[in-house]
Amino acid sequence: MSFLKKLGLSPKKPEAAPSIGSNKRREEERKQLRNAKYVRALILFSFLALVLIVLPRPSYQPVASYTIGEPWRSDDLTSPFTFSIKKTAEELEEERNELSMQIEPIFHIDLDAEAVIISRLDSLLRDLQPVLDSYIQWQRAASNDSPSAETDSLRFIEEQMYLEWELNSSAWDAILDLHATVTFNNQPQQRLPVNQMRMQLELIIEDVLSDGIIDLHKSEIEQDDITIRNLRESTQRSVSLSNVRDLTESFEFARLRLHRNTTSEMADASLQIFAHVIEPNLIYSASNTEMLYQESLLNISLTKGAVDQGQIIIRRGDIVTEEIDNVLQSLAEARALTATTLERGLRFAGESIVIIIAILMFFFYIFLYRKKIHDSPLLFFLVFLVLSIVALPSALIYPFESVSSYIIPIAIAPIILTIIFDSRVGLMATIALAIITGVIHDYNFEYMVSTISACSLGVFSVRDIKKRSQFFFVTPGVVFVTYVVVIAGFGLARFTGWEQFLNDLFFIAVNSIFILFTYPLMLLFEKLFKITTDFTLIELADTNLPLMKELMNKAPGTFHHSLQVANLAESAASDIGANALLCRVGAMYHDIGKMVKPSYFIENQNKENEHDKLKPRMSALVIKAHVSEGVKIANQYNLPDVIIDFIRTHHGTSLIRYFYSKAIEASGEEEIADEDFRYEGPIPFTPEQGILMLADGVEASCRSMKNTSYSKLENRVNRIIDDHISDGQLSNCPLTFRQIQIIKESFLRILKGVYHTRIEYPDAEENVHEKSEPVNPVGIGIPEEGEPDPQENRADG
Repeated sequence: MSFLKKLGLSPKKPEAAPSIGSNKRREEERKQLRNAKYVRALILFSFLALVLIVLPRPSYQPVASYTIGEPWRSDDLTSPFTFSIKKTAEELEEERNELSMQIEPIFHIDLDAEAVIISRLDSLLRDLQPVLDSYIQWQRAASNDSPSAETDSLRFIEEQMYLEWELNSSAWDAILDLHATVTFNNQPQQRLPVNQMRMQLELIIEDVLSDGIIDLHKSEIEQDDITIRNLRESTQRSVSLSNVRDLTESFEFARLRLHRNTTSEMADASLQIFAHVIEPNLIYSASNTEMLYQESLLNISLTKGAVDQGQIIIRRGDIVTEEIDNVLQSLAEARALTATTLERGLRFAGESIVIIIAILMFFFYIFLYRKKIHDSPLLFFLVFLVLSIVALPSALIYPFESVSSYIIPIAIAPIILTIIFDSRVGLMATIALAIITGVIHDYNFEYMVSTISACSLGVFSVRDIKKRSQFFFVTPGVVFVTYVVVIAGFGLARFTGWEQFLNDLFFIAVNSIFILFTYPLMLLFEKLFKITTDFTLIELADTNLPLMKELMNKAPGTFHHSLQVANLAESAASDIGANALLCRVGAMYHDIGKMVKPSYFIENQNKENEHDKLKPRMSALVIKAHVSEGVKIANQYNLPDVIIDFIRTHHGTSLIRYFYSKAIEASGEEEIADEDFRYEGPIPFTPEQGILMLADGVEASCRSMKNTSYSKLENRVNRIIDDHISDGQLSNCPLTFRQIQIIKESFLRILKGVYHTRIEYPDAEENVHEKSEPVNPVGIGIPEEGEPDPQENRADG
């Protein structure tokens, strides 16, 4: 939070009301107000400047607002000057495809390919010769019954294994048999199978390389002709694709030639050797082909025909077709080329005025109706930071024509503001953002209406959120359905067709998914700005949390007292329109300081009273300490500041009357200074804190009553609340007299249900009575009617 403090945005802790006539305090407050004013101005102008900086500068000036398929509502449009009609994207794409079919793929001749292949063939056949020689030696030894026959056979196998290439068994049999026949019959050297294969394969290789072997499969080439370049001679020629071969066709050509000139066994053997040595000599050049294609693209004309000056483009009432739309866009782009700097500046100024008005409208709402936000620089900064989260991305995606404006989840900002503050702030943010983003996206009326509708219903869906699952499933669904319904309505009215609707539907679905990022953003804002949302309060209201379990185990009476106070406070807050959930959670934690010394508070005592051993002043110190101890415990458990404020203010600066009276009796004086017997405060400064103070006092007092009736409860409630008012404990609390009356009625309604008369059941030694004594909810001894006010004699603070 250090950077926020530097900006003057650190959250202020509420303090007790300043003493009257304190000039120093007033001067500090005036200084803080001045600083806050400057900080707010800086935040507002920074947001405004940021939006105007990222405001897109369109490449053309729109002619008028119109929709394809609907009548032209403006006056007859006449061409102000002669301009060319641009080709549509579809026409340009079609010409590019035609051009790509006309560009012949370029192949470079590998002039060294033949030498490499022949060298590889010689090396392969040379490696074959030792195998043949070892085979002849083995056969001779076997025919002469020589003892070396077995050794010679093993040598033949070894030589065969040393080869780096393989032949199948039938090929080996054919070569070995033919070689043995020629050798044993003493036939001429040229009849050896190795020499025969070399001569035939060299002729075949020469033939296929002279025609050319390409390194692509012919099925990959769509053109009928190819271009062959000889880089060494700097020549090129166009050749029909049918006059060259790929590797598959070369292999098939060799197979036919070999089977025609020799036996099938030798042809198969030679074909296997051919497959080992052959390689393409025409190498495809993708870079040269692409370069030629790009050069040809420069020659494509981007226009088709022209419109003369004074020619009527469209008349009022004519249907705007796609062709006319293309002419209107051509006019707009031509107009943009001739637009002066002054005209461009005027358009930017007009858009800026609209955006400034939208922002000021939202600002004046905050200024007039949400003083809490306006007076806190921290909250003011948070509001405009949230607006920036969706306004800036909306401007950044504008240049991308393939991305719809519906992909930006505008609803995130109003939803966050609703959860943090209230639904009215969220609705005003919705209107402001819809205007700003509508201007950004070319004054799109359909976009503006659908955005206002979807965001408004999204705000209503989180207005009274109770569970996180409600946010994850209900809110994205509400936003998605609203967008779909509104866009479908516009689509039916304009006959836009299914293609456009389905395209928008995809981006709306992505928009709804992005809304789920609201939850992690809320967690970030809660930590960064130290705010407490309903999400946090719902978690804190769980009585199974470790702190609540510790309170229940160490101070069970206090725990049940807190739950009773929570019920009273929640009901009263709901009746006057305050934050009922905040009231309930604050009431649950307001007395956690009593865990430190639980036995010193009457609701946790059994028989003996620890205060009998202490002097009144010491007892008062122990009672007062439960407030400061509660603050310490709350800080240890990282409770939010808003809950800690309930702990600090739930007694205000009220007087601990019982021990104050005992101190007077012990001193023998009629009156002593009461500073040592008052809580340190501060007094409540929010409606919720005031409700808790009243609920705490009313519950503690009414819990000790005996033979309760509605009139007794009403008198007790009126007296407790009036005492707090007369003592000035609610002087900083914005509760009206009408609201206090409603609070009284709410307390009575709850108390009447809790303390109603019950039937007492007999036990083994007692008779049945018509009516039982009132049941004490926490098991505390109840004084008889007519004794001093139990509230004044309690030692529970």
